[in-house]
Amino acid sequence: MTGTRPPRHRILGIDPGSRNTGFGVIDTDGHHSVRVASGCIRVGEHPWPDRLGLIFDQVAAIVAEYQPHEMAVEQLIFARDPTAALKIGQARGAVLCAGLKGGAIVHEYSPKSVKLAVVGSGGADKSQVQHMVRVLLALPETPGEDEADALAIALCHAHSMGIPARKRAAASWRDWRP
Repeated sequence: MTGTRPPRHRILGIDPGSRNTGFGVIDTDGHHSVRVASGCIRVGEHPWPDRLGLIFDQVAAIVAEYQPHEMAVEQLIFARDPTAALKIGQARGAVLCAGLKGGAIVHEYSPKSVKLAVVGSGGADKSQVQHMVRVLLALPETPGEDEADALAIALCHAHSMGIPARKRAAASWRDWRP
């Protein structure tokens, strides 16, 4: 049919953390992406096992409400503090289980590949990621760091997944053309 819009594809991006877990839901058609919802899950000072339960429950609720087709999660590359790395790894596990239980297909991306896809440089800083997320999604204001990171992860997946409407995959958002 001519004149019909391509179907939208819903992606949930997650930036897992032991205290703050950013999330971002976008819809994309292969040419344009729009934010559906985003925010930050804050688990505060609860005992560690309770925090994991809260992360799992809240991500599961987001998956149930927005029903993403796919979920993109940031990988843990390294951490100087082994205890912090273990906690972030456990938080990632809670996120992954919640997404899989909700029926989402889960993908993982390194921080460098996310920055490269959104900013065009794998060494971009947080403020550059926040700025480009605001520009790419035409947001009225700059999102917070965790929220911007989650939206960037979702955009990275949208950029790399090869939606049929896209003619080719670009190396960065700078050379992506509809």
